[in-house]
Amino acid sequence: MNSKTDISLLYDFYGELLKTSQQQVVELYVNEDLSLSEVAEILGISRQGVRDSLNRAEKKLLEYESKLGLTDAYHKRRARSEAVRRIIDEIKTTEGCGAILPQLNEIEELMRGDD
Repeated sequence: MNSKTDISLLYDFYGELLKTSQQQVVELYVNEDLSLSEVAEILGISRQGVRDSLNRAEKKLLEYESKLGLTDAYHKRRARSEAVRRIIDEIKTTEGCGAILPQLNEIEELMRGDD
């Protein structure tokens, strides 16, 4: 099984594509950080039923990612944004960059929308 963080991110992108019962299990186990037993008690199913539903949900989420690649694209965009921010910070510390400071600030403001 992938980490809860990985599953949570996949769920953020693809959760609406899962069955309602799978959504409930992922919400409770991954996002609410409840134990399998706690989820089973809340949903009125067995601990094994929770485990099976969770495994099916994870498998579906991974299938969606392999076909659509949304989280991969997200990570790549984020890495590029961070690189641009580092370059802007370097330029700002360069002597004599005052003339382009307004443009750098505007770029930073535009990039905040990507977060």
